[in-house]
Amino acid sequence: MSELPNIPDKWRWFPESRYGVFIHWGPYAAYSRGEQVLFREHLDPREYERRACAWNPMHYDPALWAETVKQAGFRYAVLTTRHHDGFCLWNTATTDYSVAAQAPGRDFVGEFVDAFRDAGLRVGLYYSLLDWRIPAWFEGPEKNPAGWAVMREYVHTQVDELLSNYGKIDVIWFDGVWPRTREDLDGDRLVARMRALQPGILINNRLGGKDTGDIGTPEHHITAEDRLWESCQVTTWRLWGYTTGERWREADRLLDMLCECAHKGGNLLLNVGPQADGQLPPEFITRALDVGRWLDVHGEAIYGSDGGDVTEFITHGWQTTKGNALYLIFRFWDGNPTLRVADLVTPVERVELLTTGQVLPFEQRGEELFIHGLPRIAPTELFPVVKITCSGKPEANQWGRERLWGGDPQRVADWARQRGETAAAFNG
Repeated sequence: MSELPNIPDKWRWFPESRYGVFIHWGPYAAYSRGEQVLFREHLDPREYERRACAWNPMHYDPALWAETVKQAGFRYAVLTTRHHDGFCLWNTATTDYSVAAQAPGRDFVGEFVDAFRDAGLRVGLYYSLLDWRIPAWFEGPEKNPAGWAVMREYVHTQVDELLSNYGKIDVIWFDGVWPRTREDLDGDRLVARMRALQPGILINNRLGGKDTGDIGTPEHHITAEDRLWESCQVTTWRLWGYTTGERWREADRLLDMLCECAHKGGNLLLNVGPQADGQLPPEFITRALDVGRWLDVHGEAIYGSDGGDVTEFITHGWQTTKGNALYLIFRFWDGNPTLRVADLVTPVERVELLTTGQVLPFEQRGEELFIHGLPRIAPTELFPVVKITCSGKPEANQWGRERLWGGDPQRVADWARQRGETAAAFNG
């Protein structure tokens, strides 16, 4: 994906960050079966409420969370302030169904914002629009106009609290608009109020309505959009809230998702579901820190990158660009000491194995670049990176731009005519 040159300065931090952590946490963690256990398992709401009010995570230490997250290379964090179960993680005046009014007697959102901001991280707040405890949400303005009016103002007031009481908030991340619409929610009024309270805020695309919001949020897939976007993904195989026995994706898979997002010009918002006691799962910490160590060495290929896909490289891995630099990120290392990069027309000035700092010899023959001196054994367990510095912005010829299944098919016909004479072919 190409650069997005019209990004306002107030939002440029977002594509420069490329990597955020999503934190799904609430009383559902005590069940250890995901963030939607109340609804998916059709539990008794009264029993769930009793357990939620008694939930008291004694090991919640947001400063430790922030230290770990920063060491792992994340640049921003989004915390669930209220999920679909309706339990609030801040000191709200709208209900006593909150951590402040119940067992913890604390404001988890306030502590989170302060700790992450002190660590130099950007801060986002997730807010579920729906609340499984409120019938009016599902009945709507047609069936329950009076109840819906109260529910709508409940949502507006809670969002107002979140954006008024905790200083600068960088992202508001809505979710769960079904079955309501932007019009039901008086969404234009809500957005206007949010812009007034937080002029620099980014609003995601889940407030209802087609193509609304400042950022796209593809979920469980990586699909580029023609605006700012982040792919929200889990570190496990499926669930967002803490789940006993869930399978964990390995560090190379997490890094692969990050590199694919950067290659396509977007961000990765990678989830963790903290344990019920407030601790980050050790499986997450191990994997996240592995990626963080890779970023310590190779971060310039990710942070602030402009997307890649300059030349054909899918047989080896991903690409990103930044200024005059083209970064080749190797998912697969074949041990060949020479790499041929086809169709790059911009003159090359320097080639470096970023992983080790070794300057590599190269030769450019027209529109072919040959890089020599690559080690036979991959220099890192994760993804080695080669940095190619060009005399200008890296660009490719027609073949490099159009690739397989694209462009003018005549170019493929002309190429096909160069076939040899060893085997007979239909002379079409």
